[in-house]
Amino acid sequence: MVHYGHSNQLRQARAMGDYLIVGVHTDEEIAKHKGPPVFTQEERYKMVQAIKWVDEIAPGAPYVTTLETLDKYNCDFCVHGDDITLTIDGKDTYEEVKTAGRYRECKRTQGVSTTDLVGRMLLMTKAHHSNIDEDLDYRKHTDNFGKGPKGHSPWTGVSQFLQTSQKIIQFASGKEPQPGDTIIYVAGAFDLFHIGHVDFLEKVHQLAERPYIIAGLHFDQEVNRYKGKNYPIMNIHERTLSVLACRYVSEVVIGAPYAVTADLLDHFREPKRRGIFQLVDSGSNLTTDLIVQRIIKNSTKWCVLGQTKHGTAAASSEGEVLFDRCGSLGLQREVIVTLGGSSGLEFEARNQKKEAKELAVLEAMKRLEEKH
Repeated sequence: MVHYGHSNQLRQARAMGDYLIVGVHTDEEIAKHKGPPVFTQEERYKMVQAIKWVDEIAPGAPYVTTLETLDKYNCDFCVHGDDITLTIDGKDTYEEVKTAGRYRECKRTQGVSTTDLVGRMLLMTKAHHSNIDEDLDYRKHTDNFGKGPKGHSPWTGVSQFLQTSQKIIQFASGKEPQPGDTIIYVAGAFDLFHIGHVDFLEKVHQLAERPYIIAGLHFDQEVNRYKGKNYPIMNIHERTLSVLACRYVSEVVIGAPYAVTADLLDHFREPKRRGIFQLVDSGSNLTTDLIVQRIIKNSTKWCVLGQTKHGTAAASSEGEVLFDRCGSLGLQREVIVTLGGSSGLEFEARNQKKEAKELAVLEAMKRLEEKH
């Protein structure tokens, strides 16, 4: 999946240089090392290109980054988050470029990952919603908050993501509409920001020579009212960053009303009366519901690959996995790596937390398969 955590890494990477080329893996490469991708490679190519800090994409980039790849695109160095990435056989995918001194690291966005989002879909909780009412469902899952070193439960993947003004400033363009700009307003949930949203916003962007697009985002409770289940999968803070990262959007209204103005009885009646309302066909049939269906459909394949990957003793040049331990979920895996210094402790902590979350989701997928 492509989420605001990826966008934040690309923002940081772009700040390290003058031109950002983003390598995007093929479906085949992802299926081999991580499991079936949620989005097709063509969808991912377009979604990454729509992130405003990206200058160019490299389609079909290999999963293991080599010096040959960097030289092919005339890159001085490559950038990745501070969470280690391994191949299916447990090898560091950036080992070669690290050894050559052509590797840089940016901070991973805490509180979000593909695993987290999949967990929310499968566990069907609403604890990730912001400003949620004190109802039974909320009280049932309040113990998920504040757990783990980074403020979220390692078992459910429920994030206690906190929006800050600094984070919004980092993502926002900061540009005011100028004379001659055509100001266009769009509104919606924009949940799990996907290729359907990108196609729609691109079409809207083409409506004017100098468009200034303002995207209104509905509060979580409003989205849940008209979509039901545990939607939105992303809370209002997360959706804000996802939309702000899109190159076609100039500004975001956080908590926009479902109706354009409070005194209107029908949705969009006032803009229609004034003759300034326009329907835009995105040309895409992808919806948040379809994304969830794709994930459920692929759950069995993820389970198999996850068990294979986590059953591999991933070793490094300085250390090796010492032992596994079954925990309260029956599949909890504890990885201890004998690396010297503080880097070894950080490596250990990151992998324990990441694998615990992934295995919790695998368990949820298994239970879902058993029901069906």
